[in-house]
Amino acid sequence: MTSALTLPVGSQLASSVSATPTGAQPLPFELDELLALRVPDLIATRRFIHAHPELSGQEYETAALIARELSLAGLHPRLLPKGNGVICDIDGRPDGPVVALRADIDALPLTDVKDVPYRSTVDGVCHACGHDVHTTVLLGVGLLLARLAERGELPGRVRLLFQPAEEILPCGSLEVIEAGGLEDVTQIFALHCDPNLPVGKIGLRVGPITAAADNVTVRLSGPGGHTARPHLTVDLVDALGRLVTEVPALVSRRVPANSGLLLVFGQASAGTRYNVIPSEAMASGTLRVLDRDTWESAPKIVAQVVRDVVAPTGATVDLEYLRGRPPVCNDSRAISVLTAATAAALGPEGIAETPQSMGGEDFSWYLEYVPGALARLGVGRAAPNIDLHRATFDVDERAITVGIRLLVQTALRSMAAQ
Repeated sequence: MTSALTLPVGSQLASSVSATPTGAQPLPFELDELLALRVPDLIATRRFIHAHPELSGQEYETAALIARELSLAGLHPRLLPKGNGVICDIDGRPDGPVVALRADIDALPLTDVKDVPYRSTVDGVCHACGHDVHTTVLLGVGLLLARLAERGELPGRVRLLFQPAEEILPCGSLEVIEAGGLEDVTQIFALHCDPNLPVGKIGLRVGPITAAADNVTVRLSGPGGHTARPHLTVDLVDALGRLVTEVPALVSRRVPANSGLLLVFGQASAGTRYNVIPSEAMASGTLRVLDRDTWESAPKIVAQVVRDVVAPTGATVDLEYLRGRPPVCNDSRAISVLTAATAAALGPEGIAETPQSMGGEDFSWYLEYVPGALARLGVGRAAPNIDLHRATFDVDERAITVGIRLLVQTALRSMAAQ
């Protein structure tokens, strides 16, 4: 992307979502009518962001676009110190509570293979996790709440957090926290796209809704040698094979079965020629676990099992265990707010129970400091659902309106409840 980006005209786009779904409550002060007018432009914004994705930590033009749109709405956004994220307060009643709403804005290192007009124009980078939708939803929320603030009808302050680097470690949420993103915040909320839920459904759950997720990299080394004489050296290919096949199963045997610990290696490499025993090998993967206590003990368990498995081979081990994020644990009061907001935004039929996922989400770090909750936004399409983190992932864009109405209701109800 370049600094002179111009959004496409959105008036040619349309949404089949009613501004106020059947059984729902209208937003105050004709905000539904304003939202209906803005839907085409918001869809255009989402498609533009989708076509111009930026990798984690490099979201400079996405952040600039967000800041411009918020400024046009009369708000005063500020960029994060690195310039790749945005914090923006919408000031209402000065003695009211401060409620934060968060969207992640980064894309994944995947090649977009969809046959759509808004296909990614950046080689090897793709919005395959719905962060373009999260960003667009929060922009729409900002536009509506800014109108309420202008009328003097916002009962507190709403802080919009457009966060970089959700997909990598170190987590971008820690950058936002360090930049003062949680200062004075009393509750925080976020949405995440869920292709397994249809549009109009919101997945809610008290307690843990995601897993903890860490990165594990094991590097093996030895003198190398000829494949004709493995007894004179250290056979690193054999050692690597033992590592990737034996360690995951053995680690899971060191913890309670209901902790849900899952170690999966997604990358492994050794050697460059068929008749040469290599001197280096490596395997890298993720460790995910549902239980917080098991997550705390996981590094020591993995280190011990890796040493035990590799020791008989004679290989030298270098283990890098990178702490990622704890589980997202939804606060019960925050879920009560989201439940009421969902019923108001979509009607009671919009509420859906959702299971705890093995996926990781760095929204969890905010919840280490402030109570809040993450909800799942139904984006399932009529065609066969495509899972997150796949190069063919796309959403039903009607979910944008749903997400905006939900977060507006959430912010208002959170402030009213405090």
